[in-house]
Amino acid sequence: MPKPLPTSVRNLFTALRMLLVMTVVLGIAYPLLVTGISQVAFSGKANGSIVKSDGKEIGSSLLGQNFNLPKKDPNDPKEQAQPDPKWFQPRPSAAGTGYDPKSSSASNLGPNSDVLLKQVNDDRAAVAAFDGVDPASVPADALTASGSGLDPHISVAYAKEQVNRVAKARGLSADTVAKLVGTYTEGRSAGFLGEAGVNVVLLNKALSETK
Repeated sequence: MPKPLPTSVRNLFTALRMLLVMTVVLGIAYPLLVTGISQVAFSGKANGSIVKSDGKEIGSSLLGQNFNLPKKDPNDPKEQAQPDPKWFQPRPSAAGTGYDPKSSSASNLGPNSDVLLKQVNDDRAAVAAFDGVDPASVPADALTASGSGLDPHISVAYAKEQVNRVAKARGLSADTVAKLVGTYTEGRSAGFLGEAGVNVVLLNKALSETK
C-alpha cells in the first residue's frame, strides 16, 4: 500500500486546485459574463459613450474637449489656441494640454495662490470680452477647472451667457440657440445631488446639426 502524502503536500495540492478553479471562474468566466451582459444591455455606455455625427466618431459624452480655432502654425508649440466663437466653450482644463484622459488632474493651485488669483482675473476679463458680458457676471466654472480636468459639463448660467455670441457667429436666432441649451440641460443627479448642468459635447453636436 503506497505511503500517504504528508499533510503539508496534500494541502499544497488542494490550494493549487482552488487557485486554478478560482482563476477560471473569477478571472475568465465572470469577466466574460459581465462583459456579455453589458454589451447586450448597455452597449453604448460599455463602449465609452461614444458620440457620433454623420456616422463619424467625434468624442465621448463622458469627456470634455476643446473647441478652438485651428492654429495658424500647427507646429508652433508657443502659439496659444484661441476659442472658436461658433461653439459653446467648456470650462478650463488642467489635464495635460486640455482634456487629456492620460493626464487627468486639477491645477493643484490653492485659494491663497497669487498665481491662481491672477489667472482667474485674466480669464475673467478674457471670457467677458469674448462673450460680450460684464466681467462681474462671469460664472465661476468659466474660470476654474474641474477636479478631473475632464468634465464635459458647464453650469446653466455659463451656457446661457454664451447664447448670444454663438447665435451671432452662426447666424441663428438667440431663441433657437437658447432652446438647444434648455434641451441639453441635465438636472441634478438622483434629483438632489449637485447642480443642473449642460453637456457641452452633446450641445455642440446638436448645434452642428441645426440649420
